[in-house]
Amino acid sequence: MNRSPPPVPSTYTQEKALDDLPGIQWALCEFLHSRMLESEEFCDRMDPNKERLCFANGYGVIQVIKGLMSFEDKDLLSALHHMKRGTSVAAAHRKPPPSLAGRLAGYIVPGLNYSGPEWVAQMTDVERHAELMYAEGLYYKSLVGIVYSGDWLSFIKEMLNMRTILSTYQQLGRYLEAADAAYTASHCVLLEDPSIDRHFRSGVYVGLGLSHLALSLMPSRILTIVEMFGYRGDRMEGLRLLGKVGGWNSGDDKDIVPQSEEGLRRPMCDMSLLIFHLVLSMYTFEGVDVNLARRIVEWNLKTYPNGVFFLFGAGRLALVCSQPERALEYYAKAAQCQSQYRNLQHISWWESAIANFALWDVKASKEWWSRLRVEATWSKATYTYGEAACLASLGEHAAAADLMAKVTGLRQRIAGKSIPVEKFAARKARKYLAQGNHLVLPAMELAYVFSAPSHAPQKVVLEKMIPSVREALEELGLEEAGGGSSEKLISNSSIESDRKRSDGEEERSTKAGNGTVKSAQVGYWDNVCLARFLEGVCWRYVAYPDPDADLDENARLLVAVDDARRRAELAFKAVFEHGPKIELDHYLVYYAHFEYGRLLARSGKKDEAKTHFDLVLSGKTAEVNPAGRKGKYSLENALYVRTHAAVDALKQDRLL
Repeated sequence: MNRSPPPVPSTYTQEKALDDLPGIQWALCEFLHSRMLESEEFCDRMDPNKERLCFANGYGVIQVIKGLMSFEDKDLLSALHHMKRGTSVAAAHRKPPPSLAGRLAGYIVPGLNYSGPEWVAQMTDVERHAELMYAEGLYYKSLVGIVYSGDWLSFIKEMLNMRTILSTYQQLGRYLEAADAAYTASHCVLLEDPSIDRHFRSGVYVGLGLSHLALSLMPSRILTIVEMFGYRGDRMEGLRLLGKVGGWNSGDDKDIVPQSEEGLRRPMCDMSLLIFHLVLSMYTFEGVDVNLARRIVEWNLKTYPNGVFFLFGAGRLALVCSQPERALEYYAKAAQCQSQYRNLQHISWWESAIANFALWDVKASKEWWSRLRVEATWSKATYTYGEAACLASLGEHAAAADLMAKVTGLRQRIAGKSIPVEKFAARKARKYLAQGNHLVLPAMELAYVFSAPSHAPQKVVLEKMIPSVREALEELGLEEAGGGSSEKLISNSSIESDRKRSDGEEERSTKAGNGTVKSAQVGYWDNVCLARFLEGVCWRYVAYPDPDADLDENARLLVAVDDARRRAELAFKAVFEHGPKIELDHYLVYYAHFEYGRLLARSGKKDEAKTHFDLVLSGKTAEVNPAGRKGKYSLENALYVRTHAAVDALKQDRLL
């Protein structure tokens, strides 16, 4: 049932700026109920001249969401315009800075400090909120500026703004700590200062929390430089601050903050937690808590049953738990619950394409990639290659070739840098055309890039994915790693002889009719290593499903864990053996070391696992012909991030 909007004062003065908070909170609630246009129209109608602190910034945030969803120049420019206006309004409401003489005196007399908690304490409530909204506005403007500009100069300019943002949040955070400490000391019990409103608190906590998370995810080399300027990233502190706003930290549902008492930015905190636990968990392990994500999703779906953002969260939760069919149901509902912002539906389509990969329904996945290619604008190169890879896997090479030829020309740049997945797609598209319209398992390779095999049910991996790999191996004249019956347990003493027999079969199988040798074909060993790599990945997930997978206890597999592990091991070792013969796809060797390390970790061989992880992180050339590898290999930075996370997980005894 729709609630009527609260009354908004017709006249506006800076001193009464916070009287608009109930109105902007109502607009946010409408937005989260998937009534986006009503929310946008209300903000615009309440402040047509964009001079009111809350509405000017709230309307600007809506334009930012629209711009980032579409990636179209007109929407990004509109977002930049309105966020500049919003920050300008916030700046006008801030406490005037002290004179030069006052600032100099502040360095001498501690009580005159103009950059610490004392300075914030001297502000009025409106000035404190303006300070917070100014930092928020700068952040959103910088984010859109980086996306829109696409060059390094603008990137550096916006990063300087980020320093101002971080400093402001730290200053506001220290003020909250000081105020709460003083209130606690006077009452002899740990309490928050009730004079500070929940809307301000939630804004400071989301800013500090996201800052900690963002810094903690940075590569160590960059983080070392950032820390020189006094900024640090404590992941667990960031998660604690984000969870504090909604009352999630205790683990007791009685402590969850009800909607009637929540701060304005509470939904943003909840969505940030969902993104970390359900999306960024592809690249990191420390702090990930899928059970917490489940609690957040369930509570918010009760509050916003048709809320598109939390339906996305429910779908992603199901996918992370290896329930792609259930995920597709949530994505379908998310696409149907609102039609006002068409670009939001594209998120559902993207996730549906990946969920169908997890079901290994290539034809269904192709349909979603096709729809994205026609309508969506985020990454045309990726959508086009996704559809082409599916068509090639389905044997429709004429249509695939037409799309492959377009991929390279569709690439974009952000902050002057290529998008890694687009660069990967362009390389594979060129290879497809150079090999006479042929790639080995292109759809499954792309599925791996998006972590679909890790979210596939065991039965799907065993009955659909592995047979596809088997067919590819047969086309290459090879047999499955290990051979023999998949139901048969093979003793450890026979593994070495099995490997030798398999290697001998590979050498013999390279000979084809008319005296030609398949291994002499261009890209043959690239294809062999790709097939073996995907074979190893599939058997690895048969042996050890993802730790967050909800396994069907009634679905008993006929393959013993030891047998599946042995097959995965032999497949990865085949990649290492033939890696020096790879011509283009050198990334396979490094990713094979990563996946083999994860396999060893799950087998209890942590020291051996770390050896493989260290090799990846060392930057040294692995089983690759140094003359054949030029520059970085595909998706190198992503692998570094995942490997660093795996090393940390080993230290914490987390399952990989």
